[in-house]
Amino acid sequence: MTVMGDRMNDDDPDDFGSHDEDEEALPLLSSVSFEGLDWTEFEDFCHDLLIELGFVNVDWRKGTPKQASPSDRGRDLVAQLERRDVDGHVYYETWFVDCKHYKAGVPPEALAGLTTWAQTERPAVALVIASGFLSNAAKDWLSQYETNNHPPFRLRYWERPQLSDMISDNMDLAWKHGVSLSTLRPVADIIAAENEMYEKVWYGRKPQAGSDRARSLDPEIENRMRAIMTGVEAKYGEEELMRHVESDFDWGMLSGKLSALRWVLGEDWDFLDT
Repeated sequence: MTVMGDRMNDDDPDDFGSHDEDEEALPLLSSVSFEGLDWTEFEDFCHDLLIELGFVNVDWRKGTPKQASPSDRGRDLVAQLERRDVDGHVYYETWFVDCKHYKAGVPPEALAGLTTWAQTERPAVALVIASGFLSNAAKDWLSQYETNNHPPFRLRYWERPQLSDMISDNMDLAWKHGVSLSTLRPVADIIAAENEMYEKVWYGRKPQAGSDRARSLDPEIENRMRAIMTGVEAKYGEEELMRHVESDFDWGMLSGKLSALRWVLGEDWDFLDT
């Protein structure tokens, strides 16, 4: 039996998003990044990913509201995957999942907890999900463990190329968890840009002091408005703010940016309310 990491059979039902390392994986290596996530957030992402892939009864064994997960006992997640025999009989495989969020390659000693508990409790599959890659030493260790122990479970691991492929089919998952994609700006950046355009459009719509529109306002309302405008001027600079109202072209560009950003965030086209 071959531990996942070699080229897998296209018909293998366990082979979620595997790649030929020479042909497909390399272009994807820089397309996804989990650097903005901490350990707990990466586990949360893995939990939701399993659900998106069709797993059921997904149990996140965090055991505490704190950042660390001391009580996972060798596996962060336990999940089940429905299987069906040729005669129509349905059964469920249990998977133990260990989530590894390392900047460097995952070392072999980080895998011992998963294999120990899998040997004791005998799931169908023991899976490692790595935000990056397993070290070569870890892959060798898994291969030797399999050869020497003939475990009653299958050993699998998903690395960044596999996760990248899975995310490409579940873009909402990346958005939800703040996973960075090279072809898509982080959601936080998009929201920040939308807020900036909103404030600039709001400012540009307000009447200048001394204008007929300003004189028609209730003095208390105008005072509150001027106070907010002063804050916006301090943030962006009055020259930058006035640049957007110098011509119809400049105003149209600003409004178009706000409309486009809001569409990306789920609003209807041409929604420019401030």
